[in-house]
Amino acid sequence: MMLIVADVISRNLLATPIIGVAEISARSVGAIVFLLLPSAALNGALIRSDFLLRGIELLSPRALHLLDTLFGLAGAGIFALVAIAAWPDTHDAWMSSDFFGVRGVWTLPTVPFHLLVVIGGAATSLAFTIVAADCAMKMLKPGRPLS
Repeated sequence: MMLIVADVISRNLLATPIIGVAEISARSVGAIVFLLLPSAALNGALIRSDFLLRGIELLSPRALHLLDTLFGLAGAGIFALVAIAAWPDTHDAWMSSDFFGVRGVWTLPTVPFHLLVVIGGAATSLAFTIVAADCAMKMLKPGRPLS
């Protein structure tokens, strides 16, 4: 963010852009998202509509925990597939020493950004697995009335 602000100031005051800011910014958005996803999954901070879930919770807390378990398992599966799907591009970028930017002016390797998608997808899959296990334990907790 500071780099973007410095670029805006440099463009407006000095009429000289900072080389590479647009490329770094474009790639950083995806990296930031995949770095934050595991934490969001663990903390229940992912956006979802819960008006129906509130009604289900009033009728049957176990049903709500079952739905949350299924949601966690679905999330784990989806993000495992994301990590698996992103791996070939990461491997190819590593083997070909892929760069983005303008050769001779400014370049940056793409491997770290691809790797963050793979690691973030795998970590999010693990986080969803933990959430699903926690919800399943709540659902199966003894002493709760069947409802």
